[in-house]
Amino acid sequence: MSSQSSGGQPHHPEFPALAPIGGGHHRCVECDRVIYSDPKVAVAAIIPMGDGIVLLKRAIEPQIGMWSFPSGYVDRGEKLERALEREVKEECGLVVSVEWLVGVYSEEGQAVVLVVYHAEVVDGELMAGDETSDARVFAADEMPELAFEHDDRIVRDWREGLGMRE
Repeated sequence: MSSQSSGGQPHHPEFPALAPIGGGHHRCVECDRVIYSDPKVAVAAIIPMGDGIVLLKRAIEPQIGMWSFPSGYVDRGEKLERALEREVKEECGLVVSVEWLVGVYSEEGQAVVLVVYHAEVVDGELMAGDETSDARVFAADEMPELAFEHDDRIVRDWREGLGMRE
């Protein structure tokens, strides 16, 4: 996003009031510049380990206390696969190699686009990180209730992807 308005003038750095104009966008009430609210990209990993997959119990909102995949936000300019490797290491102590794309998930009205990969453990020891209260391996057919509505769909897509690779 440029700091120039459509007339070539710099946008106000003091964050003046914004007026909604539809499509999730806003317009600056002082300089009339359109402000685009871009989506936030997150990555998640399905990590097979032993006879199951790694799940983490969330110690932060949203869905605190629920189980989900190791995941986190991608920093601006960061490659998706490197973001995933970083987040997995931070959240559960594992060093992983990103192997293949499971899927990309988005919902109308949601600001987050989730990119999910299958990743293999290279090193490390499974443990709970700063944003998790527990880390365990669950059999894919004996998992606890998952935190997010799309998590069950992700597991189905992952299983389908495994089937295509066999």
